[in-house]
Amino acid sequence: MRTEEPPPSARAGASALPGAEEALRALRSGLWHWDTAAGVVTVDAEAARLLGLPPVAGEVTEARVRARFHPVDWNEIDGVVRLAVAEDSLAEARLRIMDERGRVIRTVRSRSKPTYHRETGSYELVGVLQEIGEQPPGAAAHSPVTGDWRRSREAFLLDAGRALAEARSTAEVLRVAARLSMPGFSPDGLAVFGLAGDHLTVIGHHGHSPGAEGPFTAMPLDTDYPAAEVVRTGRAVYLSSPGDYRRDYPTAWRLAEPFERQSWAFLPLVVAGRTIGAWMAAFAYRVTFTPDERAVLTTVARMLAQALSRAGAAESERELTDGLQRSMLPTLGPEIPGVRLAARYVPTGGGLQVGGDWYDVIPLPSGRIALVIGDVQGHDVRAAGLMGQLRVALRAYAAEGHRPDAVLSRAGRFLAGLTDAVPYGATGPAPPGEAAETRFATCLYVEADPLTGVLEIARAGHPEPAIRLADGTVLLRSTAGGLPLGIDPDTDYPTTRLVLEPGETMLICTDGLIETGGHDWDTGWARIRSTLEEHPGDSLEELADGLVQAVHGPSSHHTTGPLADRREDDIAFLLLRRGERPEPVTPTRRTLLTVAQAEPHRIAAGRQQLRELLHDWADREQVDSAVLMVSETLTNVLVHTDGDALMTAEVTGEPGRRRLRVEVTDASDDLPHRREPGELASSGRGLVLMDLLADAWGVDPRGEGKSTWFELAESTKSAGPEREPESEPGT
Repeated sequence: MRTEEPPPSARAGASALPGAEEALRALRSGLWHWDTAAGVVTVDAEAARLLGLPPVAGEVTEARVRARFHPVDWNEIDGVVRLAVAEDSLAEARLRIMDERGRVIRTVRSRSKPTYHRETGSYELVGVLQEIGEQPPGAAAHSPVTGDWRRSREAFLLDAGRALAEARSTAEVLRVAARLSMPGFSPDGLAVFGLAGDHLTVIGHHGHSPGAEGPFTAMPLDTDYPAAEVVRTGRAVYLSSPGDYRRDYPTAWRLAEPFERQSWAFLPLVVAGRTIGAWMAAFAYRVTFTPDERAVLTTVARMLAQALSRAGAAESERELTDGLQRSMLPTLGPEIPGVRLAARYVPTGGGLQVGGDWYDVIPLPSGRIALVIGDVQGHDVRAAGLMGQLRVALRAYAAEGHRPDAVLSRAGRFLAGLTDAVPYGATGPAPPGEAAETRFATCLYVEADPLTGVLEIARAGHPEPAIRLADGTVLLRSTAGGLPLGIDPDTDYPTTRLVLEPGETMLICTDGLIETGGHDWDTGWARIRSTLEEHPGDSLEELADGLVQAVHGPSSHHTTGPLADRREDDIAFLLLRRGERPEPVTPTRRTLLTVAQAEPHRIAAGRQQLRELLHDWADREQVDSAVLMVSETLTNVLVHTDGDALMTAEVTGEPGRRRLRVEVTDASDDLPHRREPGELASSGRGLVLMDLLADAWGVDPRGEGKSTWFELAESTKSAGPEREPESEPGT
C-alpha cells in the first residue's frame, strides 16, 4: 500500500516548527506546577531562572519560592487564586522577583489554571511564567505591583465599606453604590437586580433614564440575559466589548445595545452562601477586567450584598413593628355625644418601634365608655406581646359588663398567670430549676358616663389622672389604687368616683410623657401642667399636638447633667373633654319583654309590641324586617337554650333619622354559629336573615350569658299608606 507524502512546502513548515521547550525559552517563558498540599513547586529550567533560582529543572520547596517573591505580591496571590476558582477562570498576576539581598531583579507575569481540592482545602496550579519588560505609560496604574494602585484601591474599599455599612435603607444603599468612584475605572451605569420567585426584578438603577428598567423587570431566570445567568450559576460574567456581548448573549443584546455601553460586569450578590440577586456595572469605555479590577468589583459586590441584606432586614423589621403598632392601637371610633376624645402614641424608646405602652377606648354594654391606658414593663418583643394579650383580656372583661375594680382584678390574675409560666425571651414554660421571669404592668381604667360626666376610676400602680378645669386650672386628682398588675393575683383595686363637669378635660398618660427628656417626676409634671394651662382650650387635637411638642421640643433634647443619661420611653396618652353645654337629651322609646321557656306564645306579643313601638316608622318594610328578626332571635333562645329571653327595644333620634336597637339577652354562654340551611331545612336561617336585613348586628358576651342585637337606621323612602298590622300567630 502506497502512502502519499506531504508536499515539500508542508514538510518544510513542519520541520521549521520548534519544540515546546524551545518555543517557551524563545518567549522567555517557563512552566511551573504548584501543589499547596505538598508544599512543592515543580519548575522547568526557564521557570527556575525567572524565579532567581539556578536554571535547573526539578522540585523546589514552597518556602524557597516564596522567598523570591516580593512580600506584598505574595499576599496578593491567595486572593487572585480564590477569585479565579470562584469564576472558573485563569489566575493572572504580576510578581516582582527579588535576589538574596531583597532587590527586585525582574517582573514576571503568572498565568495558571487553579484547581481547588475541597476535601483537603488545598489548591493546585499549573501555568506559565513570563518575564515582562517596562510597563507602558499609564499601565502601572492598574498593576497589582504598583504601590499607588494598591493604596488607592485599599482606600476606596475602606471608604466604600464604611459608607455601605452606614446605609439604613435600600434607597440609601443604592445611592451609595451610585456614587462609588473606583480607582482607575468607574462605571457610569449601575443596576441592582433582586429575586421575586423565579423572576428577576430591578431594585434600583443609576445612569439610565427613568423607565429604562422596564424591559428588565419581571424577567424569568431562564432568560438569555447575563444577570439571569449570574443568579442561576452564582458566577460573575465579564463582557469587555459589545462584540463579546453580542456573541455570548445574542437575544439580550438588542435590549442592551441602545444604552451604548462598551463593557459590562455582572456579579452575584451572595449572602450566607445564597445568591440574592445580581449587580451590573456598565462602562462607557473598554475595560479588560484584569484580575485586580475583578477583585475590586467582587469585593464591592460582596459589600453591596451585605448592605442590601441588612437594609432589607431593617425595613422588614420597621414594617413589622409599624404594622404591629397600628394593629394594637385602636381608633377612637365615631363621636360620642357629650364628650370629645383625642389620643397619641409616640415611640421614642429606640430600635423597636413598639413596646409595652398602649391605650384603648371600649364601648360598654351599659352605654358608657371605658378609657384604658397602661404600660407593660420593658421595651422589647416580649413586652409588646404581653401588651397585646393584656389589652385583649381587658377588652373582654370590660365587654362582659364588669365594674372597674373587677376588670383590673381579673386582668392582674391573667397577667400573673402569663408571666409565671414563661421565662424571659422564651415561648414555652420555664425549664426545671430555672426561675420564670415576672413581668408587671401599670394600668389606669376609667369608666365614664358621657351624659352625667361621672368617672369611676381604678388604678394599678399607674400615674394618676390630671384634670384641667374650665378656667384653665390644672389639678392632679388623687385616686386610690393597688399594686401593678401581675405582681400579686389577690390585689384589690378600690374605685374612686369623680365627676367631670362641662368644659373640663381629663388627661391620662404613661410615664413616658412625664419623664421623657431627662425629667424626673416633679419637673415632668410641671412641664405637662404648664402646657395644659397655657394651651388654648378650643381644639382637643391641638392640645394633644401641643403636649407632644412640649415633650419633644428643644429643651427635651438638650438636658444636661445626670438626668440626661436616663433612658427614653414611649409616650401614650388620652384626653377626654366633656362638652361645655350638655347635649340635649333626645326622647327615647323603649320597651322590654321577658319570654319564658314555658311561654312561647309571648313571642307573638313581642312582635306586636315592636310594631307598636314603630307605629310611625317611615319605612314599613323595615318594620316587617325588624319583626321577623325579633321573632327569629326569640325563637332561637327558646329552642337552643334552657333559659328565658329578655327583649329590649329602643328607638333614639329625630324622626326621619332615628335608629332602632333591639337586644335579646339570655343566660347561655353558647354563641350561635352561622349555617347555610338546605332548601327544606326548618332552622338555621336566623343569622342569615340578620346579615341580609340589619344595618348592623352582633353577639356580645355578658358576665353571665350573651346578648344578640341588631340595629336599623330609619329609611325615608315612602312605603305607602299605613296598614293595619296583621294578626300574629303563635309558635
